[in-house]
Amino acid sequence: MVFKAPGQGLWPQSRGGRPSAALAECPHQRPGVPRPAMTVTYTSRVATTRFGGFSRLLLLWRGSIYKLLYRELLLFLTAYLVLSLAYRFLLSEAQKRLFEKLVLYCDKSANLIPVSFVLALPVPLAAAAGFYVALVLERWWGQFRAVPAPDGLMLAVAGSVHGADARGRLLRRTLLRYGSLAALLVLRAVSSAARKRFPTADHLVQAGFLTRGERRRLEGLRSPHNQFWVPCVWFTALAAQARREGRVRDDCALKLLMEELNRFRGHCSLLFHYDWISVPLVYTQVAEQLINPFGEDDDDFETNTLIDRNFQVSMLAVDELYGEVPALERDRYWDAASPRVPYTAAAAPLRQPPFRGSACDITLAKEEMQFLPLEDIGETPESQLGNGDSPRGDKATLTDMPGADSAPHEHWLLHPSADDMV
Repeated sequence: MVFKAPGQGLWPQSRGGRPSAALAECPHQRPGVPRPAMTVTYTSRVATTRFGGFSRLLLLWRGSIYKLLYRELLLFLTAYLVLSLAYRFLLSEAQKRLFEKLVLYCDKSANLIPVSFVLALPVPLAAAAGFYVALVLERWWGQFRAVPAPDGLMLAVAGSVHGADARGRLLRRTLLRYGSLAALLVLRAVSSAARKRFPTADHLVQAGFLTRGERRRLEGLRSPHNQFWVPCVWFTALAAQARREGRVRDDCALKLLMEELNRFRGHCSLLFHYDWISVPLVYTQVAEQLINPFGEDDDDFETNTLIDRNFQVSMLAVDELYGEVPALERDRYWDAASPRVPYTAAAAPLRQPPFRGSACDITLAKEEMQFLPLEDIGETPESQLGNGDSPRGDKATLTDMPGADSAPHEHWLLHPSADDMV
């Protein structure tokens, strides 16, 4: 049986009338695999704005400030009740006056202790709110920068894997398809929109990101973790094979391919960990919760899970997957000049036109689009200055900048290094 996506081809279904469940669920949600007690993650609850969503977030128990402090709160309320009853029913008038003096002394001395800063009480409330906003904005921008972009990888592949014949074309397209598959396996794990568009492995196969042979290899791996790293292993094996065939002409080109792949894989891993590790719900207290996140609290990092995952996938990559390259097949879009990836019915309403830039919608009158002769424009203010003068009025040169004696160009480049780019 089949089901159809709007305006696209037919999607296959597995036996029984339902889509294949392979890779449909996150690894820890597969049947028979219990969900581990992971770091408190509430990312999916705030992925889409809903009425009352923030209120429901405030009522979460696990990892919340209520769970962290309820014992201390009960102890405080009990002690307060005992002192209140003793003051009203057990103390004499003289003892009450003495108790009141003690209370006033403690209240005066409490101002010497910066408790309000530690507990983020109303006095530094603006500072605490500013800290949280800055943290969230930094995390938001960091997640955008972590989205894996294939630009560097595709340029390295295009410049390093040679051959205009069918074999060279197949190698280049397969290498880039492996990179796209790695990014897609991460995006469908962290993005509800991507999950709706590619809910099962059948959708990945039909969309052309994955072949049926490659899907069987992924399903055959004995690993409960996200498998975005597997296409990266395939990429390295295929790049090494291309080097042996002479398609990659020297080791420097192969090294460039590996560096770009590792940078691309790093973005995939960082994006996955952004989704896993949320901002702690109890960020307001400055305590061991934030100072040392490697303990056993609800929001501490899952160190043992990281150890298990890193050891298992590293052994699989260098042993079971060593030298293995799936059979090369022409991808679905081999003859398409402008390939278009299909949408499911659930993802079709989420489709948006491509963003071309905020200035692309500017329109000009026909007469404003004509170039003017330079003599009609006149001279710029800088050109009217005398020889050796600068707009600042002094003779500034590149060597005037701090540290310009050794490498002056490092101080005036307008663009950051490649490591700082997404």
